[in-house]
Amino acid sequence: MVDLQIQYQTLQAEIDTEVAKVLGDARFILGPNVHAFEEEVAAYLGVAHAVSCASGTDALHLALRAADVGPGDEVITTPFTFIATAEAICYVGATPVFVDIDPLTFNIDIARVEAAISERTAAVLPVHLYGQPADMKALRALCDAHRLWLIEDCAQSFGARAEGGAYTGSIGEFGCFSFFPSKNLGCYGDGGLVTTSTETMANRLRKLRNHGSSAQYEHDLVGYNSRLDEIQAAVLRIKLRHIDRFNASRRAAAQRYDALLEALPLRVPCRDPHVTHVFHQYTVLCKARDLVVKALRDAGIACAIYYPRPLHQQKAFSGMVAGVSLPVTEGVARDCLSLPMYPELTDAQAQRVAEVLAAAL
Repeated sequence: MVDLQIQYQTLQAEIDTEVAKVLGDARFILGPNVHAFEEEVAAYLGVAHAVSCASGTDALHLALRAADVGPGDEVITTPFTFIATAEAICYVGATPVFVDIDPLTFNIDIARVEAAISERTAAVLPVHLYGQPADMKALRALCDAHRLWLIEDCAQSFGARAEGGAYTGSIGEFGCFSFFPSKNLGCYGDGGLVTTSTETMANRLRKLRNHGSSAQYEHDLVGYNSRLDEIQAAVLRIKLRHIDRFNASRRAAAQRYDALLEALPLRVPCRDPHVTHVFHQYTVLCKARDLVVKALRDAGIACAIYYPRPLHQQKAFSGMVAGVSLPVTEGVARDCLSLPMYPELTDAQAQRVAEVLAAAL
């Protein structure tokens, strides 16, 4: 699905040099690369503050804690995402409220969000699925009207722009990013980051990620051990300088797929012309999915299903959402299939994927 070796080979001289410097300096926790990365990524995204942490899951958790979302609160979110989105809501004692997705884009359905708002709703947590921004203009207006926190899950959308040109992660009160190795901006382990516009929230996030500490051995609240390490920060600083090129290459690969697959009985999520998609995944809907998966794997081609079982159907949430039916989500989960997607994908590789798909169908 992602060839991380070829990307490392492309950047090897830069990465090896900077990692060697970190090892030589022997400053591994909250060192100069972490601080520099936070400043550089904040400048890139156009936000006031960026606070790094240990993972994308922690980024969501810390944002919810910083917003004081907790027991008795509800957070409206999508069921068509990785479990971390809803896990973080449960970590703070709140209840995830799953609403159906838009049948065209597969992002959260704005009308369903509005219908689900109750007196217990504290926040809305959209996911920018596959790298395409959700309708942030509508969500921002909705949250403002109901005085709700807007917390963006940007794990798949680093570098994507919403309508109006703002980067994802700069529109809500918090933007939550993952730097898992396969992400558009990925490190060589786990890593995450939260963006916010206020100094008050940034300071709260910094305390929460570091045992509630404002100074060494001074703890203002009960926090966590959730710090981005210095080696990962050094890698991310290098990759950040190349992210626009990487994302442009992903868009070019998606255009190749579009042309090659146009005549096949497949459907892709509709692309909003007012946003900038970064194609973390290239996903199709295929009625003959099992047949196609077998054909691709027999040909030595990777493929994946994001996501085969929606969150409202997961055993982990059965006590919260028993009997809930979300037909659009369930239909998409039944037919969706993601194809190899990364910046270095070649024309020949895309052609080979298309040939196997055509033969199978």
